[in-house]
Amino acid sequence: MSFAVFLGAVEALLNPVTLGWIFVGIMIGIIVGALPGLGPPLGMAIILPLTLPLQPADAIILLIGVYSGSMYGGSIAAVLINTPGVSSSAATMFDGYPMSKQGKAAEALSISATASAISGLFTITALILFSPLLITMVLAVGTPERFLIAVLGLAMITVVTRGSVAKGILAGVTGLLVTTVGSAPMTLDRRYADSLLLFDGIDFVAVLIGLFAIAEMMKLAGQEGGIAEGDVVIGGSVLEGVKTTVRHPVTIVKSGMIGMIVGAIPGAGATVSNFVAYSEAVRSSDDPDSFGTGNEMGVLASEASNNGTVAGSLVPALSFGIPGSSSTAVLIGGLLMHNLRPGPSMFQADGNLLLTYTMLLALLAGNVLILAFGLTMVTKLGYLTKIDTDYIIPMVVVLSFLGTYALRVNPIDIVTIIFFGVIGFYMVRYNYSVIAFVLGVVLGDIAEDNLYRSLQLSDGSWMIFINPFEYGRWISPFIVLAIVALLFGPFIKRAISR
Repeated sequence: MSFAVFLGAVEALLNPVTLGWIFVGIMIGIIVGALPGLGPPLGMAIILPLTLPLQPADAIILLIGVYSGSMYGGSIAAVLINTPGVSSSAATMFDGYPMSKQGKAAEALSISATASAISGLFTITALILFSPLLITMVLAVGTPERFLIAVLGLAMITVVTRGSVAKGILAGVTGLLVTTVGSAPMTLDRRYADSLLLFDGIDFVAVLIGLFAIAEMMKLAGQEGGIAEGDVVIGGSVLEGVKTTVRHPVTIVKSGMIGMIVGAIPGAGATVSNFVAYSEAVRSSDDPDSFGTGNEMGVLASEASNNGTVAGSLVPALSFGIPGSSSTAVLIGGLLMHNLRPGPSMFQADGNLLLTYTMLLALLAGNVLILAFGLTMVTKLGYLTKIDTDYIIPMVVVLSFLGTYALRVNPIDIVTIIFFGVIGFYMVRYNYSVIAFVLGVVLGDIAEDNLYRSLQLSDGSWMIFINPFEYGRWISPFIVLAIVALLFGPFIKRAISR
């Protein structure tokens, strides 16, 4: 049955309209990724409300195209101006920019495009081949397990937070409080919603646009002129970059798998996989001292991990609604906006399995486009880093306001994006975790909804989460143990080290 659905997804992908949205998404992603200060979450957040008139499949494919394209686009600024367009290209700077100064910028960019495309093709193919096993695992998870997995995602705050854990927990709890505004999901009781404008709660999309788009534009407003300073010169051989990449298939596969595995861990994301893959390339090299001075393997390993992370991050996002990164949080927002709830329905033949397979195949096609664009437009990519911020900021702000208001035609959404734009700006300035806040916003409704349903199943007994003998929920106790380990593990480790 899954194979029949897969063939249907192939047919859907070959629709010219669908292919067009893949192309548009990849192009927007490359441009957004190449502009430092923007990045995939912001690009996806701006596009999100504009997808409302589209069919759900086309809308999600467009968002995934932006996500995948920006992963490659980030390497453009990293190589040319020593500034990563996205944080997941930070390790690319170490050898990409030295190659650029040596007159080999075109070679570095073609290595980036080829490694990203081949790694993406490999990891997405692996995900499709193992999807029957993934489907079996997801369908074995019931309502109590989904509640516990949501709590597990909230417990990930202790992992994703960099710096003060207290600040991370505060950010996560604040995100949870945002989801309590409006009518309760099951009982329809009003909470903090004396005004009818708040009856449906605070819009998740408006929160995301405020946190990412408006906050980033406020930060970028302090910068004058173009993002790049001085002239950007692109020299070197494109063909030599392709040859270098093809000659190292082991590094590509290894880095891609690192990206896929790390991407599947909620809270880790492409930034972590980028540095892990780079470190592994240094460790396994015969000449580790050459890294940081223009070693092609540094660019290859870090960029191969990026698109591998995209494939891995889709696993928790589609299976359980847990965002592995800010980008997948926006993607989940897109699914919810188009009435597609992450979970078992995304993997059922009579549900949205067709859309899931179409998404994965769209990523395959997107990586081919990345390769084609990266190799044919190498000499023109420097122009992207010269766009003046005086043009970028008004465009992003106007699109954010128009898109948000068009979504629900509710004036409170305009107030929401301004409010959370200011909140997001100061969260970054004072080192509060934005991803912890997003985890709270994303998982709040999922946790509450499944908690209510679980307690209905057990007639109000909380033992349904920990007693497998009475309720036959054998997965639940293991998830509870994982939650306890995440919450108390750091404190136990600190006590042992002392």
